[in-house]
Amino acid sequence: MMKLFCCALIFFFCQLSTVNCQPSTENTQPKYEFRAVWIATVNNIDWPTSKYLTTAQQQQSFINILNQQQKIGINAVIVQIRPSADAFYASKYEPWSEFLTGKQGAAPSPYYDPLKFMIDETHKRGMEFHAWINPYRAVFSPTSSIDPNHITKKHPEWFLKYGDKKYFNPGLPQVMQYLTNIVKDIITRYDVDAIHMDDYFYPYRIAGKEFPDYQAYLQYGRGLSIDAWRRSNCDTVIKMIHDVILDYKPLIKFGISPFGVWRNSSVDARGSNTKAGQTCYDDLYADILLWLKNGWIDYVAPQLYWEIGNRLCDYETLLDWWAKNSYGKQVYIGHGLYRAVEKPTPAWRNTNELPDEINLLRQYNNVQGSVFYSCKNLMNNVNGWGDSLQFDYYRTPALIPPMDWVDTTSPMPPHLTKINMGEESNPQLLTITGDGINKNETETIKSFVVYVSESLNGLTDHPAIIIPADNTLKFNFFLPADFLNKNWNNCYVTVTSVDRENNESEASNVILLQQSDNGWEVKK
Repeated sequence: MMKLFCCALIFFFCQLSTVNCQPSTENTQPKYEFRAVWIATVNNIDWPTSKYLTTAQQQQSFINILNQQQKIGINAVIVQIRPSADAFYASKYEPWSEFLTGKQGAAPSPYYDPLKFMIDETHKRGMEFHAWINPYRAVFSPTSSIDPNHITKKHPEWFLKYGDKKYFNPGLPQVMQYLTNIVKDIITRYDVDAIHMDDYFYPYRIAGKEFPDYQAYLQYGRGLSIDAWRRSNCDTVIKMIHDVILDYKPLIKFGISPFGVWRNSSVDARGSNTKAGQTCYDDLYADILLWLKNGWIDYVAPQLYWEIGNRLCDYETLLDWWAKNSYGKQVYIGHGLYRAVEKPTPAWRNTNELPDEINLLRQYNNVQGSVFYSCKNLMNNVNGWGDSLQFDYYRTPALIPPMDWVDTTSPMPPHLTKINMGEESNPQLLTITGDGINKNETETIKSFVVYVSESLNGLTDHPAIIIPADNTLKFNFFLPADFLNKNWNNCYVTVTSVDRENNESEASNVILLQQSDNGWEVKK
């Protein structure tokens, strides 16, 4: 069991409010919040930091990422496992990624399965692992290493060149089925928590160049305009992936991180008051609102990479728009931390930009969290934002919001068995032992949540510590002396269980501590 030593924790959370589209009246740290980072593997952006790391170096590097992100307060990672029709896992469909080993098709040596390793290490820390795949990109650049068994070699008729990249032709039924098979392979062999796709559906337009799919349109267009046909192609593959997840692993989530503007209101009254040059609907052919409305995806993480007050695409305007167009699904805001590094404008040199963005999104009860692009920007503490999260905005732990359309069965509560009141070196150290085992338990327990409060009223409103569960389902944790408020007379301690779908149990038995001249004492 992981033992967590907490030097000082502040536990003032607000309860998760009822979902609605109105700003909340409070702006305190929520009990439930999705806090994630994207870990990009394409071109070795985040991990591995080089395509020539040894197996041991790769593993240690990923562990370091997880440890630092967990310290900051992150509770989920979104890891790119299929950047260009290649794999960061053992796949029967696609070769090992060039970005993993330096040569496409070359397995890690000494051999290990990176995806299994990453999932296991992530789950050890009680964090979620979202498997990020790029659906249509097949060859990243003209200099990419291409294995003889790559799908572009086996089925060249499935691919189109646009700019300096090769893409699957989204209009081919064979491509749709192939992509669905990729997802089925991942979810049936690996213990992922979600399948995730970003904004790359049809490629962003290149000025003066039309995407060369006209022959497929002539064959499969079914009387639609070419734009409507392209959107229907994306609709179809999203629906197919949604269905295969329901058929094989219905508790796995499916999320999309689209370009931040669905449509401009100048062309569609339903769109946002923005002036984006390209949009999801009109240029990438991704009708996110349809997917949300039809329940084909479980969450949306729009990439709101513009600053507050941007004259073309204002962050606050888009935040409000997505909050009002979620169709009851969860919304996590994508923050572009990289903007503070790549040719930063004065707005992105402003250290208050990210804190202000978080303050704004927390005013919306149906915006459930944040995703940061990318991992290395938090690792490098750009603009001090890693510190801002760790010591302020994420200073207290948060549970990942459950999804009632995925699962509503809560686990059984654990049981606190004893508290030891310290030791000679630290007489105020409390060791609390508990047991989460129940022979009738049907849920997979992910973690235990410790609550500590001066009052029984609202005791489980404010998580103090979240302890990852292991297969013994026993826990043993410490409350250092300075964890307990010296002004308290009473201290109540209880624990809950949380399952893989983020449903929380009822509270365990409550243990009462009282402060005396000799320090804290356990009261029966």
